[in-house]
Parts: sequence; structure tokens; C-alpha cells
Amino acid sequence: MLHDSTSVAGKRAAFRAGLASGRLLRFPGAFNPLSAMLIARHGFEGVYVSGAVISADLGLPDIGLTTLSEVAGRAQQIARVTGLPSLVDADTGFGEPMNAARTVQVLEDAGVAGLHIEDQLNPKRCGHLDGKDVTDAGTAVRRIRAAVAARRDPADLIFPEAMAGEADFERFRAAVDVPILANMTEFGKSRLLDVKTLENLGVNVVIYPVTLLRLAMHAADAGLAAIAGTGTQEGLLDRMQHRRDLYDLLDYESYNTFDTSIFNFRV
Repeated sequence: MLHDSTSVAGKRAAFRAGLASGRLLRFPGAFNPLSAMLIARHGFEGVYVSGAVISADLGLPDIGLTTLSEVAGRAQQIARVTGLPSLVDADTGFGEPMNAARTVQVLEDAGVAGLHIEDQLNPKRCGHLDGKDVTDAGTAVRRIRAAVAARRDPADLIFPEAMAGEADFERFRAAVDVPILANMTEFGKSRLLDVKTLENLGVNVVIYPVTLLRLAMHAADAGLAAIAGTGTQEGLLDRMQHRRDLYDLLDYESYNTFDTSIFNFRV
């Protein structure tokens, strides 16, 4: 109720333990707090907060136009409603190495369990788009060093982006001995691999960053077309989340119990 009762430290400890467990952690992307609650209900190990989703939600392309405050605000809203660890896309750290250091601490204060920072030049691009430029090695190292110096709670992870398929993951896994992440985003440069394949490849975390937003927007588009065409939503009812299911997900009953236990007097 209101906020999840799991402490931020507990969520981070769960994330670190998961990375060390040898099993694959599944992090679907939440486009708002309500969808994060649904992710938790379906038994996933974590919640991902995608920069592309935040940009799209603001009606913007994913080219580095969002700000640290916008990302931190949405991350805090999502992190507070679930006991799952949340992993957040922090773009390039929102500026120079000192900005990356501040980004780490602001997002820690927002309650996230982890974040990732890219090695692109600004303006950055979605990792599955062409036309990207990466920083030189020295700049990348300074950015990482600043982020590591600023953090107050460690968890190391490498995010190799736009891997074409199994062979790329095999080469990457053989080259490093730290946890790695697979981005199973749709309509991009990577072949969509199932969890068993990813586990066998030694991947530690898989994200599905835009999946829920794409599903929701496709359904909304179809629904609006139906209403525009027929003049009623009557034929769409079997495609909707029922009011009782929404109330159950939001745990209305606990709010009612809390309210009556506090305001239990009469004048």
C-alpha cells in the first residue's frame, strides 16, 4: 500500500545476489508504476526503466532529449511501488564525467537498484539505430571512473548492445568474467533469443525494454480505431482489463482497511 515495504537496501542486495546466482534475471520494461506492479505480479525478477520508453512517453524520440530530473522522477515513481529491484537507463550520464557522478547519486536517491551509462557521444541514439558515434577510450574510462567513485552501493554489470545473435554473446561471454546483460528489444538488430538460450550462453540479465509499451500502444491504437469506426467501445470490452482486476492490482481493499482503522471516530 502506498509504497512497497521492501527497503532500497533490500532491493539492491537482491539484485547483487541475483547477479551472483548464475541464473538469468528477467527485467521487463515498465512504462509507468502500474505496469511495474503488473510485472511483479507475474513473477519476474526485476523492473527495467527504459530511456526510450520515457522519451516516447513524453512524445520525444530517443536521441538524448530527456533530462536527469525527468528520468529520476519516473524511476522513483516506478521503484517505490514494487519490491523488485529496478534497473534504469541513464543514457550517457547526462553530460561530462562530473555529471555522470551526480547522475549516479541522484538515481541512488530515487531508489533504483542499478543503472547503466553508455559510451556514446551526444546527441546519443538508440543502440539499435544507425548513425551512432562512441567516445574515445579515455573519455569512456573517465565517465566510468566518475560514476564508480560517486556510487555508494556497488553492483557491476556490462551491457553489450545490439548483439546480432548467439555467436556475439558467446564471444562476449568468453572475453569478460563479470555479469552481462542481453537486450531483447523488438524490431532491432538483435535476434530475439528465449530465456533458455540466454541462460546457456551465460547471460545474467535480460531486459525487454519497450515490449509493454508496444503492446499497450498497439491495443490503444486498435481500440481508438474501433470507436472511431463504430461509435462505441461495446465490442472492445473483452480486450480490456476489468475494473475489478485493476482494483485488485491497486489493492483497494488495503487502503480501505487502513482508512477505516485510522478514521474510526464519530462526532
